[in-house]
Amino acid sequence: MILGVPKEIKNHEYRVGMVPASVRELTQRGHRVIVETQAGIGIGCSDQDYLDAGAEIAVDAATVFANAEMIVKVKEPQAIERKMLRPEQILFTYLHLAPDAPQTEDLVNSGAVCIAYETVTDNNGGLPLLAPMSEVAGRMSIQAGAQALEKSNQGRGMLLGGVPGVEPAKVVIVGGGMVGRNAALMAVGMGADVTILDRNVNVLRALNAQFENRAKVIYSTAEALEKHIIEADLVIGGVLIPGAAAPKLITREHVRQMKPGAAIVDVAIDQGGCAETSKATTHQDPVYLVDEVVHYCVANMPGAVPRTSTFALNNATLPYIIALAEKGYRQALLDDQHLLNGLNVIAGQVTCKEVAEALNYPFVTAQAALA
Repeated sequence: MILGVPKEIKNHEYRVGMVPASVRELTQRGHRVIVETQAGIGIGCSDQDYLDAGAEIAVDAATVFANAEMIVKVKEPQAIERKMLRPEQILFTYLHLAPDAPQTEDLVNSGAVCIAYETVTDNNGGLPLLAPMSEVAGRMSIQAGAQALEKSNQGRGMLLGGVPGVEPAKVVIVGGGMVGRNAALMAVGMGADVTILDRNVNVLRALNAQFENRAKVIYSTAEALEKHIIEADLVIGGVLIPGAAAPKLITREHVRQMKPGAAIVDVAIDQGGCAETSKATTHQDPVYLVDEVVHYCVANMPGAVPRTSTFALNNATLPYIIALAEKGYRQALLDDQHLLNGLNVIAGQVTCKEVAEALNYPFVTAQAALA
């Protein structure tokens, strides 16, 4: 198979779909890999590094898209990239379609086979290709939140961990999954006053066992959400429904009652955000105010630490890339129900139920679409 790796073009996105070591795994199996020039520069990998791994270097993205049978990316294709997709071409990347009608329409019209990292599953009910970026984003959310609380960013002017004789900041984490757990790990380590809210009792038990008395673990009801969000100095939104738009758990009324200069870091912004007041921002212009509350809603947070993020992501994606290249997409999908769950769009049909419901498309099962 011919695989293509274009350079990412989203604002301040420095990750890349494949590192040289991954390219080598493919070329040693007899596949061709075409990498756009300078695609790996953001992670410290040169064109020569890719050439040494057996890749071919293309002068531009158009050459990559025109020649590749499978495109391997990190972020969702931007409008100019979507125009270059063709029927039967495989697109393997993060998509986050439910809150993104224009992208979904373009992918449907392209006829391409669009497999989303974020809906691939595993035997434990997890999301193995989302997990590494959730780990990164969860940890980064505390860094971002600490900066948002600084007075120069119109925050409350607080140090997360306080100092002897001064109370630490109150950090409230909405959602106890991969993002929430990693956010809590960092916040606890910095000495903050941490509260985690979730509705899954098993998750709460696991968090309680992990953090013991270093973090409060609370069952999430409407009353508990309201109480803790209003009292918080920093709120981390880490809620996820696989494939679907994030639920708006942090309401406008909550935000209105928060302390002036408090901050919200909405890690769920890729799926539309879990705060009613959230709108996607960029690394270039990351924050804005609503009712004197600082909002940080960068849609590609892990792009700020591209080397860590790319290598972590490739560790997870490589086996699936190899399967798709070795077997072709039909056989690879039919052989692996978990990879099949990643299929969102194929031949103009939407095969992810949550996306179809969110954007009013007819839903076709992945099995039916492949048949």
